[in-house]
Amino acid sequence: MTQSRKSQVSLQDTKYYHLISRCVRRAFLCGFDKVTQKSFEHRRLWMVNRIRFLTSVFAIEVASYAVMSNHYHLVVYVNEDEAKGWSNEEVCQRWSALYHLPPLVEGFLENDSNGIAGADAAIKIINSYRERLTDLSWLMKNLNEHISRKANKEDNCKGHFWEGRFKSQALLDEKAILACMAYVDLNPIRAKMATSVNNSEFTSVFERIHNKVCNKDKPEQLPFKVKPLHGFIGNEHKNSSCGLAFSLTDYLSLVDATGRVIRKDKVGFIDENEQPLLKQLGIDGDDWLFLAEHFGKTYYQAVGSIEALTQFAQHTNRKWVSGQRQQSSVFC
Repeated sequence: MTQSRKSQVSLQDTKYYHLISRCVRRAFLCGFDKVTQKSFEHRRLWMVNRIRFLTSVFAIEVASYAVMSNHYHLVVYVNEDEAKGWSNEEVCQRWSALYHLPPLVEGFLENDSNGIAGADAAIKIINSYRERLTDLSWLMKNLNEHISRKANKEDNCKGHFWEGRFKSQALLDEKAILACMAYVDLNPIRAKMATSVNNSEFTSVFERIHNKVCNKDKPEQLPFKVKPLHGFIGNEHKNSSCGLAFSLTDYLSLVDATGRVIRKDKVGFIDENEQPLLKQLGIDGDDWLFLAEHFGKTYYQAVGSIEALTQFAQHTNRKWVSGQRQQSSVFC
């Protein structure tokens, strides 16, 4: 039975989630279609621009992303504290970047509401906007609908562009978060779209290495700050109020080393003694390689230690989370 999205998200357990959307049938999100001899590479910019725009509007940050030929991955951080700090005016300013405000709310902002009852009703609506701006479903709705409309118009067709609902995984601890980020960043290398992280464009690791963001459209016109990628609060991002408590240099070094050994003609090996990040995580090289290659295929609704999985199951009103046995040996 299909579960509601609310039963798959528990912000009291984690604010990090892995999101995946895949195209329906043989539809191409990006890449080159050998059957029709058409290139859809330009759509990668559509994705990056829209992701940048939406995460600047929402109280959600992107920690990792990869835009593939028929699907995409996002690892996101939901920043509830940011949304709580917004004034009513800022909430409306952000929401109006996506939708028209109702007359009742516009009147309230102009101090022209219909008495106390009208003001209370307007504030109730604004608070619903505040909640939606931290909601993964609303983020993905605004991303997928925008891209599907543009793609269908370009393809001169109608109908579904995306394969059902997006998939989500709750990342319950640091091992799960960094392993998933690496899995996402290494997607183009596993798919032979790139030979190294240094030339793996339209991924977060490429953006972090080159300190380069693809061309942006709407984000530059927003009346509020465009968000960078969710930061590492090591030496490179000490000023961040939230982020990953590791060094960006260590992460890039580990992902680069992992990318070099993920080859079918080579037995992969990562020396944990030469990778400070693996020492901090308490995970050996073999387990890390397995996670970096198979994370998305092996684990399902939530990933983390058995204790974290048990708490997540309780908070989402389920008896257990599938995949506990497979995770027990790695996420201890």
